[in-house]
Amino acid sequence: MHKPGTDIKAGTVRPAVAHAEIKKPAPVTAVIKKPASVTVTPEISNTPLSAEQDSTPHIALLLPLQSANFGTAAAAVQQGFMAAAHLNPQALPVRAYSNVDENSSITAVYRHAIANGARAVVGPLTRNGVTALAELQYFPVPTLGLNIPDSRPVHNLYFFGMAVEMEARQVAQLARRQGFLRAIVITSHGSLARRLQFAFEEQWIASGGTITREIEASDDATVFANIVAQPDTLVFFAADVTQARQIRPYLPNSLAIYATSLLFTGDNETLINFDLDGIRFIDMPWLLQSDHPAVMLYPRTHPPLPIDQERLYALGIDAFRLIQVLLANQLAALPLDGVTGRIQLSEHTFQREALAALFVQGHAQPADAPVTPAVSMFPGHASTLEEAASADLPHSP
Repeated sequence: MHKPGTDIKAGTVRPAVAHAEIKKPAPVTAVIKKPASVTVTPEISNTPLSAEQDSTPHIALLLPLQSANFGTAAAAVQQGFMAAAHLNPQALPVRAYSNVDENSSITAVYRHAIANGARAVVGPLTRNGVTALAELQYFPVPTLGLNIPDSRPVHNLYFFGMAVEMEARQVAQLARRQGFLRAIVITSHGSLARRLQFAFEEQWIASGGTITREIEASDDATVFANIVAQPDTLVFFAADVTQARQIRPYLPNSLAIYATSLLFTGDNETLINFDLDGIRFIDMPWLLQSDHPAVMLYPRTHPPLPIDQERLYALGIDAFRLIQVLLANQLAALPLDGVTGRIQLSEHTFQREALAALFVQGHAQPADAPVTPAVSMFPGHASTLEEAASADLPHSP
């Protein structure tokens, strides 16, 4: 926790000079060669800085790197941010302010960064931290909070994050575009499940859909007994992957089921993915679309990170790209074809449209991709994906 009169620790990291020019991917590109996997390890100095000691223009990265609870997540964001910075040697240097207490000292750290010469600020990371920062009301430089709070827009303050509630809303919009009219929502105990349920239902009803049932999962599987597949009806899982695996066997194979990225734990989890066969969900191109132009441009970590940290690494990449857009005052150039999705600005929030995907024969793939042949783990049993792929979707009203 920062106390008045003490210095804020900071470290300056300058992107390494590239040996060859690398151009920013355009919406439509020629072939871009994918770089080899690299380890991105930015250096952070522990030397306290003051405005008198160093006022070099820089991008301030405010992350709780020393936090016991959020340090690992913050480090993944920082790695992605610096991976993007290394591909843009003409950009301002990046200075990481690492001893951020997002509940109490964030405003002091922000003011210190401005006094030290920051020309743009990225962070904090948590919703509480971004909410606390928003209370400043005055932001002299472009500032990008890495979460989406319930705060009123303020000049120069923007938000970008990966809230699953926004994914639930996108799933509702996607299913309505595909012609479904009625929804059964299966949820569970817990605040996250309730937030998913509320976000999906609010968007679904606003889009003209009808909620026919709400089911809270329990040990009593008979609550699913009378669910039948209907051509205009879907099920939305407001649940995590563990709960979804327990519920899926009790539902008809031909029933359309939608969910968020909470269900995707990685393509290496083959058994889990087989249990979710045929379920439709959304996630980022970074995890699903290796031939995406932007995905091909940025280096992977070595060794690979756990999937939740890979998402944060991708968030860091797109956060760097967005702060460059803000610094150049090029908002008219949006949407941005990001590694986390297609990003556009709504008021002061950068909203990302994730990629529609499907579990098929033990792995995940983009929903519009051809079915990838695979050796069946259960010979003689057609996968639910094959049934879903052969079924006609209802027509849009």
